[in-house]
Amino acid sequence: MTTTNTDKQPATSQSDTLLAITPPAVKEIKRLIAEEGDNALYLRLGVEAGGCSGLSYAMGFDTKKTDTDRVFEFDGVQTLVDAKALLYMAGTTLDYSGGMMGGGFKFINPKAQRSCGCGSSFSV
Repeated sequence: MTTTNTDKQPATSQSDTLLAITPPAVKEIKRLIAEEGDNALYLRLGVEAGGCSGLSYAMGFDTKKTDTDRVFEFDGVQTLVDAKALLYMAGTTLDYSGGMMGGGFKFINPKAQRSCGCGSSFSV
């Protein structure tokens, strides 16, 4: 079950306490998938070692899911998160803001105890 709304409240999946994506982020992801020309793409979110604070967010498109992936659906966007990454990302909201000054995707992670100025690196 998904919730769709038009304001900045997150669209939530059946596991809404684990991951959320705001409507502006869903809209931008759908635009990017359409630009790729492959509606079968999954959005993959994850965590990688590195960055100023120790861990960095990863985001991209994928064509395959693995046995360790959790699948979330946000208003038609199939989203994959590896089970290990979900340990660090549980409760995270992915947001998007457009604009000429600093627009883009932003991870809002309540588990992050420290993050760097760029917003793509964190520690727990």
